[in-house]
Amino acid sequence: MNHVELVTSTPSDFRTFMSGFPSGVAIVTSLDDAGRPWGMTCSALCSVTVEPPTLLVGMRAESPTLKAVLRSGQFAVNLLHAEGRGTAELFASGDPDRFDATTWRLPPGAGGPHLVHDAHAVADCRVSQLVPVGGQRMVFGEVIRITELSDASPLLYGRRQFSTWPA
Repeated sequence: MNHVELVTSTPSDFRTFMSGFPSGVAIVTSLDDAGRPWGMTCSALCSVTVEPPTLLVGMRAESPTLKAVLRSGQFAVNLLHAEGRGTAELFASGDPDRFDATTWRLPPGAGGPHLVHDAHAVADCRVSQLVPVGGQRMVFGEVIRITELSDASPLLYGRRQFSTWPA
């Protein structure tokens, strides 16, 4: 086996490397002070601990969704199913009217909007910690409630393409 060692890594190298690590696709949602919904597609999501149930999402420091999350102190993580690709692309596009183009609801006590037709599960979270890393903010969320919406296969993203769990 040939071994090639790179001395430095560029952002492009790192993106290529991480594209080889497929992940589920989620949309993080929250409400701002005026009750306006905000949301963004997120693949930088991981579990942290089960006691207390805590997850971590990475968000751009300038993200309006991050601003809403920090102001409200809460958010929802919508795990998308295989049919949610269009919504994932919409929420990644920055379209300011993205919530007008998808079905959502805000159950009582929710951390943010639930994307009822595109998510197979939603975790409502309370912000427990914020850690700045470069141009990102790592937001730790204590999971307050989980809502299962369907048993559909999860939407996956890797190698810069969408896919689904094999049958």
